[in-house]
Amino acid sequence: MWIKMLATFKDLGSQLLRVKVMDCSTEESHFSRCLNTFDLVALGVGSTLGAGVYVLAGAVARDTSGPAIVLSFFIAALASVLAGLCYAEFGARVPKTGSAYLYTYVTVGELWAFITGWNLILSYVIGTASVARAWSATFDKMIGKYIEAFCRQYMTMNAPGVLAEYPDIFAVCIIIILTGLLAFGVKESAWVNKVFTCINVLVLVFVIISGFVKGNLKNWRLNPEEILNSTSNSSLNLSSPAPSEDLLGAGGFLPFGWSGVFSGAATCFYAFIGFDCIATTGEEVKNPQRAIPVGIVASLLICFVAYFGVSAALTVMMPYYLLDKNSPLPVAFKYVGWDGATYAVAIGSLCALSTSLLVGMFPMARVMWAMAEDGLLFKGLAKINQRTKTPVTATVTSGAWAAMMAFLFDLKDLVDLMSIGTLLAYSLVAACVLILRYRTVPEQHATAYEMTLTQEELGTDPSKEGILPPPGERFTVRNLFVPSCTEPSPQSGCVVSVCTCVLGVLVFAFSTVAVHGGPRTWSLSTLGVLLAVCLLLTLVVWRQPQSKARLVFKVPLLPFLPVASLFINVYLMMQLDQGTWMRFAIWMVLGFLIYFTYGIRKSAEAGV
Repeated sequence: MWIKMLATFKDLGSQLLRVKVMDCSTEESHFSRCLNTFDLVALGVGSTLGAGVYVLAGAVARDTSGPAIVLSFFIAALASVLAGLCYAEFGARVPKTGSAYLYTYVTVGELWAFITGWNLILSYVIGTASVARAWSATFDKMIGKYIEAFCRQYMTMNAPGVLAEYPDIFAVCIIIILTGLLAFGVKESAWVNKVFTCINVLVLVFVIISGFVKGNLKNWRLNPEEILNSTSNSSLNLSSPAPSEDLLGAGGFLPFGWSGVFSGAATCFYAFIGFDCIATTGEEVKNPQRAIPVGIVASLLICFVAYFGVSAALTVMMPYYLLDKNSPLPVAFKYVGWDGATYAVAIGSLCALSTSLLVGMFPMARVMWAMAEDGLLFKGLAKINQRTKTPVTATVTSGAWAAMMAFLFDLKDLVDLMSIGTLLAYSLVAACVLILRYRTVPEQHATAYEMTLTQEELGTDPSKEGILPPPGERFTVRNLFVPSCTEPSPQSGCVVSVCTCVLGVLVFAFSTVAVHGGPRTWSLSTLGVLLAVCLLLTLVVWRQPQSKARLVFKVPLLPFLPVASLFINVYLMMQLDQGTWMRFAIWMVLGFLIYFTYGIRKSAEAGV
């Protein structure tokens, strides 16, 4: 009986960890290859440089960082680049549709791939719905809030804490229009996105230039004592409270110290989330091995320059403690006497919301299609329209789902789920880069990227050799730090895989203690031990031989950059509250029901 149970568990484990085998030497695609590098840069900028640039800089500068918000954005950009570089290497390796879902599938197995894809779908759906409601609210505010007044009068929903105060019909209409545009064709969608993105960038350039023209560097050297002793200017009709010691901090460029800079960086990091949509275009780009890495890095660079410039201009135009949390740019222009510039800001904000909405819906359908194509979701979602070469069924389904969410829910309590899904994907991609770079890849498969190896390729026969490697390949402390081979081997690949798994567990424990342990003796001691073990494991990975397969792009400074990215992503996940984790658990239970009742049996890899 025990033997049968062990055999059953072994069979289940092999199903959960089976990897997807892909041949990337062919350029065959289910989609139309019509996008170029500029299209990808526009996609990345459109998804990342959203409405946050018009709101986030003011909120963080006023309460957290002060003028040093420029340093916060710099640190956040560096953290985002770490994840972006990992995505860029995978984009060069596996130029197929699916983003982090596919990267996980070809590296660590089916179960982790389903978890990644399932959470990406949730992130995109909530992101689309929340941006649609923000677009509706912004437009409604510009025309005098007539839509809100009408809906409150005739369509109020009496379910506080569960549903929104009123259904947002206008947000639903926006989603339906963009769903039709995406279903019509990717080339047309990319053209519309480029137009909106260019307008948004031009508006931000205007904000940056005008901010430095009308600004004053004295706002970076404020003295709290002088401000508190001076008479308040009653002519400023601002929503900000009167200055206080807590609001002013220590003054100067770093009013809240370096702790404020790093705290602000944690918030600013979320402003760079969105570039991963580029990785979903692998089968719609003309030269994906080159265009995807260039698109990711270039879009992150442009977004950093924009965030850095806007935050700098904002804090020289106006004292940081007077900044408005909800509308910092219009209030800042009013402060310097340029009221007319608020119209440009409103246009830029709507364009930013439009690109965020369009580009947020774009990868949602592609990830859903990729999972359905692999059999992990319902096969009907994998249909491709032969005329438009777009996943019409997945596009309409995801659009309808997002429209329903925007119609019924306020989404304020659900937005943090976007962060969990995205940060989980970032973490897994970083781990997969580690595993993949040290995995044995035969020379004959340097261009045809196949993730599983045959017995002939490995040069071994498991039936004759057993589980452990040959005598010369046995694990010893010397082999861990001074490997005898200069090329990746089954042993070195196993060492890296085990070290990466243990690193993931230790990073999770480290982040949990760091966030919730507080400055206690036991927590500081625990953090020290965990950090030391993580450094030791990273050193072991560093000593293993890397694959010398030629790629258009590789992550530099391996394994340190992926490990740093893993630390940052997991730490930020631990910052989320308990309610978010409870909702995440409910979403995962629903996903596992689908996977274990349908996906595990219908998987395309089940018959391979």
